[in-house]
Amino acid sequence: MNQYYATVAKGLEATAAKELETLGAKNIRPEFTGVSFTGDQKLLYRVNLWARTIFRVLVPIAEVRCVNREILYKEVKKIPWQDYISPKKTLAVHCTGGNEKLKHTHYTALQIKDAITEQQIQKFRYRSNIDTKNPDILINAHIQKNTCILSLDSSGSSLHQRGYRLAMGFAPLKETLAAALLEMAEYSPDLPFLDPLCGSGTLPLEASLKALNIAPGLFKNKFAFMNWRDFDESTWQDLLLEAKNSQLSELKAMIVGSDRDSEVLSQAHTNAKRCGVADKIKFMKADLSELEPPSAQGIIICNPPYGERLGEVEELGKLYKLLGDIFKQRFTGWTAFILTGNKQLSKQVGLRTSRRIAVYNGPIACTLLKYELY
Repeated sequence: MNQYYATVAKGLEATAAKELETLGAKNIRPEFTGVSFTGDQKLLYRVNLWARTIFRVLVPIAEVRCVNREILYKEVKKIPWQDYISPKKTLAVHCTGGNEKLKHTHYTALQIKDAITEQQIQKFRYRSNIDTKNPDILINAHIQKNTCILSLDSSGSSLHQRGYRLAMGFAPLKETLAAALLEMAEYSPDLPFLDPLCGSGTLPLEASLKALNIAPGLFKNKFAFMNWRDFDESTWQDLLLEAKNSQLSELKAMIVGSDRDSEVLSQAHTNAKRCGVADKIKFMKADLSELEPPSAQGIIICNPPYGERLGEVEELGKLYKLLGDIFKQRFTGWTAFILTGNKQLSKQVGLRTSRRIAVYNGPIACTLLKYELY
């Protein structure tokens, strides 16, 4: 059993822990913006392929002292890096955290990189080239007080970058947050789904991937673990085949996204094509005032704008009031969820909430409001 660490957005630790449990992880322990767990190599591959709510999966390889730059350099240089990195592979170091002597993550990352490459020169007479954009091997360094945890990043680019969403509207949700909202709302593929303010389609698309049991990692061509010395091609191909064979061909219930903006709806259609679900879900142009329920019951999840300036908030108050009026008058039998980062606006909905769930949209403290529509 190996030790792993999944990085997640603030506030999604419990949701990610639950997902990791369903994927077969053991000894799961949620922490701040992360979840530690154990498993074998196959689980590492499976989490990268299937996880919908996490950013990266790290594999800790060493903990070293880092009282200052000099001690960090010496300690990093002691690690047998040849076990993990060939000088023929490109390299990058990403650093988070800090202490009194190591305040700048960029310079700390350079110090670690220098220690690794100098060791390579001494052992092999040549060193890894640095590629900060698309390295073969990505080292993650996290400094907390006088300890630096060094890990291999198995994911490479963040797992929230599914690869299907090249077209994006204004301020779109990250795919990982959209997937987490579906979990928080207890979305079931048996229920019709509607996003009346869908923008470029992230929520309906993530709902479709879940409903059709499509592994989000299938859209990603490359994972960093494929460049590791111990990469098991056979195990990976087995997991890919299993994922492809487990996909469903049809939805159990409709998934609908609507918006009044033709341009963002065009982006949503483009993204749906890249997802392979363009013929499964429906996007329609409709002003909120014209919206009618597509079925007798279902679930609504939407992410209306929050507003930052006073004029915006006053104008958006009308939108939130309209949302509440439409839900109350036309969507009896449905359950609605609104994600908002503005308490003043949430009051304009005018409906009694049955649940309030704290969540972050990037740095913005938000609330997912639940409404039972009777």
